[in-house]
Amino acid sequence: MNGWRKHGRGTKVRLVGLFDENEARLLRGLITQVRDMLQERHGEVPQDELALLTGISSGHSSPPEDAVLARLLPDFHREDSEMASMLRSVREPELIQAKTEAAETILETCPPEGGKVELTVDQADSWLAALNDIRLALGTTLGVTEDMPEEPPEDESAAAHLGVYQWLTFVQDALVQTRAVLL
Repeated sequence: MNGWRKHGRGTKVRLVGLFDENEARLLRGLITQVRDMLQERHGEVPQDELALLTGISSGHSSPPEDAVLARLLPDFHREDSEMASMLRSVREPELIQAKTEAAETILETCPPEGGKVELTVDQADSWLAALNDIRLALGTTLGVTEDMPEEPPEDESAAAHLGVYQWLTFVQDALVQTRAVLL
């Protein structure tokens, strides 16, 4: 991945990137893990009789215990725990659906064997959301902070994972920069 380029004009504009096989497999594997975590969380929702009668889906009323999921599904209100609980119950299913749809966009547009990726503006926006979710998940797992040094840790495993995080940051930033040209 050497960045993104804009092709076309008007409604036919596309953002184009080229991923080698390893990059495509890595990206698809990471987004699949994030999507599966979100779907598992959604599948664990306690049954609500009112939701069954009305067809309105409801979600968990408490935040996830898993640190990665807690980062992906933050509280909607931090000052009032009762309000946070109610908002989570109503909004979490929508948030999970939006994140799942963004993940699916990557899986649909990034060839498993690598190659050219052509995105519409809407697909690029979905990619940006999904890339952000991958970075949040990986950053939480790695303990990434704003004041973390640029140099990778001596532990080779941690350095490799941090390298993946930095690569994802590059892919996302390059897409943001190319997308901004269209505004």
